[in-house]
Amino acid sequence: MQDDLLHNWQKKSADHQKLYKQLLHRADKNKVLKALPALHEEAFEKVDCLQCGNCCKGYSPRFKTPDIKRISKHLKMKEGDFINAYLKVDNEGDYVLQQQPCSFLGADNYCSIYEVRPSDCARFPYTDEDVILKRQPLTLKNSSFCPAVYFVLEKLREVGV
Repeated sequence: MQDDLLHNWQKKSADHQKLYKQLLHRADKNKVLKALPALHEEAFEKVDCLQCGNCCKGYSPRFKTPDIKRISKHLKMKEGDFINAYLKVDNEGDYVLQQQPCSFLGADNYCSIYEVRPSDCARFPYTDEDVILKRQPLTLKNSSFCPAVYFVLEKLREVGV
């Protein structure tokens, strides 16, 4: 993460939450969606997830039924056993991890189930899709712990969408 924009990004993200909220609220949806693929790619040229791992260390994806089936099969476990061993139901009725950091995260920040990871993990941090606008509270939260989300929001501010 050797980029001036990313220097001290967590403090800058905290300081810019109100600006991000305003940006997302007033943004031209079509301009944002057009800009996202390139900004997403640029962000991941600068951000190495294996050097960070914040998403896996402090937050849980939702585990949908297809995720549970796929991961259970991969781990050679019964679905019920997988749920009992790793998951709980959150206050929104979704299956999430019982603990953080993620049980499947290694000390090297590699995921032991990467090939079959939950769809939320595969899609995270949603910087190349309309979730960034449709679920604004989630985007704001993600910008506080994911340098890629911070980067994309800062770039959107720069281009004035």
